[in-house]
Amino acid sequence: MLCPGSENKLHVIIPHMQISSSRDLPKSNVIYTIALIGFIYALHIVLPMYSNSSFLSEFGSERIVSLIYMVGGAVSILGFLIAPSFIRRYGNYKTSVVLICIQIILFIGLFFSASPTVIATFFMVQLAVSALIGLTLDIFLEVYTDSVHIGKVRGLYNASLNASWLIAPLIGSMLIGSTGNYRNTFFAALLMLLPFLYLIYRNFPRFKDPNYIHLSPVQLVKHIGGNKNWVKLFSANIILQVFYSWMVVYSPIYLNKTMGFSWFDIGLILTIMLLPFPLIQYPLGKIADEKYGEKEIMALGFVIMGIATIFLAFINIPNVALWALVLFITRIGAASVEVMIESYFFKTVSPRDAAALGVFRITRPVSLFIAPLITIVGLMFTTNQYLFVIIGVICLTAVIPALSIKDTN
Repeated sequence: MLCPGSENKLHVIIPHMQISSSRDLPKSNVIYTIALIGFIYALHIVLPMYSNSSFLSEFGSERIVSLIYMVGGAVSILGFLIAPSFIRRYGNYKTSVVLICIQIILFIGLFFSASPTVIATFFMVQLAVSALIGLTLDIFLEVYTDSVHIGKVRGLYNASLNASWLIAPLIGSMLIGSTGNYRNTFFAALLMLLPFLYLIYRNFPRFKDPNYIHLSPVQLVKHIGGNKNWVKLFSANIILQVFYSWMVVYSPIYLNKTMGFSWFDIGLILTIMLLPFPLIQYPLGKIADEKYGEKEIMALGFVIMGIATIFLAFINIPNVALWALVLFITRIGAASVEVMIESYFFKTVSPRDAAALGVFRITRPVSLFIAPLITIVGLMFTTNQYLFVIIGVICLTAVIPALSIKDTN
């Protein structure tokens, strides 16, 4: 329940879980169903993701594309702040169904509309809606996960998401083909939403919502700010998410329009690039648990990310193998950083500290706002080629907060 007089405040919503014993482990088919749902959810996002910026650039300059992403990020942040009231009032199941239906309408508009204004508006809103759907899936997963099996369940769920990220870029590039019809990826994403909606509707109509803890934004800032290690960790996480957001938006444009790669070549490059996520995250997590702390691997990951990204600025030949190799190295760093950040966070968070999860969910839309701003400002002083240097230097600055956090080992 909300406190009296708090109805007009914005809140961050967090499931408040009761700690259960291993005997309370939910049936595995529920977890596997959520993993399958997560796979389809990620697939509908990633299929058009790497070509979105190229599609939008047909209607305006890169600065216009940057502004669209910035507004989309701002809308997403607002969505995270107002969504809790809907989840509290209508429940997570109904909220997820409504969001998926809205997403279907948005992708229909993106596929059929010829109006730049409609396309830009629908695109910005779908960024927010897709992020909020992810929030509802997090709640489903948390409710069906007991404290004893968090690592295994999260590992399975992340593996299903990574599988989509691995295959979707290549599928998306094949759908675009030599004709450059980016709308095909929107249609494919639309088709993915249909089984997605069915699985939610079929499996969770009697979903019982947990008790939710509500914090106003001011209370949340004070809560997070009181833990210096979290402040440093979240700073590192924002830099990681800015790297992801910038690369997703601008590297495909650069590879296609500047380097002259075909979309099939781009799909192949991106697929090779993403291999570190399923290959190294699990063993690195075990190493962090058994031998080393998270901060050392996290810092090394940022160094690898930064140096490899800077090196991209000096590759002047359209060689598929070379670009795939260097981008692969950047993702070795990124995958290392990502698993260390998550490992550190979930080792230090407790049910009493669960409000911090809300901030974790907001880091991506925050990065969607920051990444285009870097491009807009950067292009005032340099060319597209040397934006890789700026992003690389930003990654290297994250070594400072990474090394200054208190290790868990």
